[in-house]
Amino acid sequence: MQYFFKKSNLAVLILFTIVLLSVSAHGQTKATFRNFNDAFEQVTRFSTVGEAIDAHDGEIAFFEGVYYLYGTSYGCGFQWGKKEAPFCGFKTYTSTDMVHWTDKGFLFDAKIPLWQSRCNGSTYGCFRPHVIFNKKTSLYVLWINVYDNVSGFRVFTSKNPAGPFTEVAEPKLAVNADAPAAGLNNGDHDTFVDKDGTGYLAYTDWRSKGTIVIEKLNDDYLSGSGTVTKAITPGQTEAPSLFERKGIYYLTYSDPNCGYCAGTGTSYRTAKTPLGPWSEGIQISNNSCGGQPSFVSPIKLTSGMIYLYGSDLWNNAAKNESLANFYWAPLNFAEDGSILPMVCKNEVTLSLATGSKGKQQVIKDVDNDTGIKNFKGFCDISNEIQRGQGFRASRTGILNIVSITTFQNNDPDADLIIMMYQADASLLPVGKPLKTINIAKDSVSWSPSNVIVRPDIPVVAGNRYVLVLKSASKKGAYGFMYHDEATEQNAGASYSSDGGIHYTIEKNRKIKFFTTIKRK
Repeated sequence: MQYFFKKSNLAVLILFTIVLLSVSAHGQTKATFRNFNDAFEQVTRFSTVGEAIDAHDGEIAFFEGVYYLYGTSYGCGFQWGKKEAPFCGFKTYTSTDMVHWTDKGFLFDAKIPLWQSRCNGSTYGCFRPHVIFNKKTSLYVLWINVYDNVSGFRVFTSKNPAGPFTEVAEPKLAVNADAPAAGLNNGDHDTFVDKDGTGYLAYTDWRSKGTIVIEKLNDDYLSGSGTVTKAITPGQTEAPSLFERKGIYYLTYSDPNCGYCAGTGTSYRTAKTPLGPWSEGIQISNNSCGGQPSFVSPIKLTSGMIYLYGSDLWNNAAKNESLANFYWAPLNFAEDGSILPMVCKNEVTLSLATGSKGKQQVIKDVDNDTGIKNFKGFCDISNEIQRGQGFRASRTGILNIVSITTFQNNDPDADLIIMMYQADASLLPVGKPLKTINIAKDSVSWSPSNVIVRPDIPVVAGNRYVLVLKSASKKGAYGFMYHDEATEQNAGASYSSDGGIHYTIEKNRKIKFFTTIKRK
């Protein structure tokens, strides 16, 4: 269809979805998830309430039987290099099956002036939350990368892995300790706890043009110890991950460094101790499966330990990086311990040794629900372009909730409008709107989220209706989530390029929405 982006551009707008969960007869939790569809396009990955996961450049950690996904939020509209862009903060999602992720909110309050001054668009920003547990102090320790001080990091503690976290004293590191504050000193990092309980920080030394260094942490993990190995890589690298497997220590990293790139290489090095000496680098991917390496997390399966590799599928430095997604798949190892070249996988199945089956949140009085499977995103609702989704009411009552998963992009200059119509036999709008609801542009997230409206209009079982999205915006646009996998040719989606005068049926397409009807 000519009004859609080309495939290469579409791929950077769409996110990643989990599509299947089952529990085997033996009791282990099996999780099957997709990174890409059959056309190698990303598909959206949603939380338990049906909103896109908004946690980037972070990691997966496992604490006390629960999986935690930590990441930087971009949903409030953070844009690197845009001075007036707000800082959104750091989020965590939890899961017992690595399939159904529940949004647990922010690790600390980033809306206050202090954090906005440290991390908003007028700075280099704040990124890469990593959490480790200290058995001696019984505290969870959070490290984040900042650029407003000398060390390049801020450290927090909490009694709970989901927070809230409280900032402690600024850490001191052996590298660039005499450099001026608020400069490009130290960057992208990873935290690692060895089997003996010793903590380490792997981080990027920007003063040496992007070499990776590893520093041993103090016993409380709140600061560096001064014991450090510098220049493990020759430069032009970033985004390290440090882990151990069968007595060998591994360091993976972005090679070359390329912030927000949709495809840069991943290399690794090995050592017998975290402080080295380290081997020469070996590249295992030239494009990180469409992104930039983010983490490697040990995950225990029924068959043994795997090392789950994650990369951020960035939106190629576009304005809206909340549309970025993840690539997740286990690394593969040869008998000698070397990491085999990566083969990008559309789908991955894990038989988790620890976990339990999760579920999506139940919607009360639901009437129509398109679910969360295999949805992608697109953004063009503006000016003359409108999008519609028709449906039949299954029962008579009051249409009290309509939810549409939408987002904004490129700073639209007008509000989003949702209208309800009666529909003809082709599920196209007819007559005048039954209801028109205005959604303020500032209330629409940059990350695909549920906008819920309450039409409170009577509907009759078997009758057809249609919801229409439009905006007068001439700058920027609003997006929608969709798939073209409906079994019926006319699944209700429609398109207008002339301000709603004429609509065209979009075959096999559904837009992500749900409705609830309360019986009279």
